[in-house]
Amino acid sequence: MNALLKFSQLIDWISDKFGKIAAVAVLAAALISAGNAFVRYGLDISSNGWLEIQWYMFAATVMLGAPIVLKLNEHVRVDIFYGKLKNHGPVYVDLFGLVVFLLPVMALLTYFSWPLFVKMYFSGEMSQNAGGLIRWPAMLLLPLGFGWMFLQGLSEIIKRVAYLMGLIEMDMHYEKPVQ
Repeated sequence: MNALLKFSQLIDWISDKFGKIAAVAVLAAALISAGNAFVRYGLDISSNGWLEIQWYMFAATVMLGAPIVLKLNEHVRVDIFYGKLKNHGPVYVDLFGLVVFLLPVMALLTYFSWPLFVKMYFSGEMSQNAGGLIRWPAMLLLPLGFGWMFLQGLSEIIKRVAYLMGLIEMDMHYEKPVQ
């Protein structure tokens, strides 16, 4: 189990780094958006490339930021009973959701998005918009993000099993959303 916990720590560390990239991408998208609005409406100059790079930054934010959100236990969940569960109840619900839903869906999405990325990369597909960008960098974020979310799901499973075995402590605090 120690080897699995080390593997989990490595995944968590890389997710932290991806989270930092996602945070920079949010800032970059906001700055590009503000600059683009100024140039477009203030100077009457326009570029589809600047609009598309905003989309790329947003894709990086979502696809690279999602695993860190899962790691921090701040992800969206359907909270009907979860907030009322005590002791190990939330851990079992998490394990069920991770094994039955998250891992299979992320594996399928990674599997289906990889060939699309490869096709765009080798064809050099460009946006059809005038001044548009190449598309493969944005498409790469799909298999990378889904694949890393799969690995972060594995990390969460490892940590929860270790917690149930009494090998590690986990902060299982869940702040029920205000309705």
